Amino acid sequence: MEQMGMTDKQFNGFLRQLIKNLENAISKQDEEEKIKEVKEIIKELQQTIED
Repeated sequence: MEQMGMTDKQFNGFLRQLIKNLENAISKQDEEEKIKEVKEIIKELQQTIED
């Protein structure tokens, strides 16, 4: 299977989205909501590296 790399712009966009998601998670007032959001981000990252 051929691997496709990411351009610097694509990687930067990925990081911007990750930062946005993390900032959104920490802005939650409810601690349980914060934890839920961060767990969802971790799940999505894990799926990304497994693909």
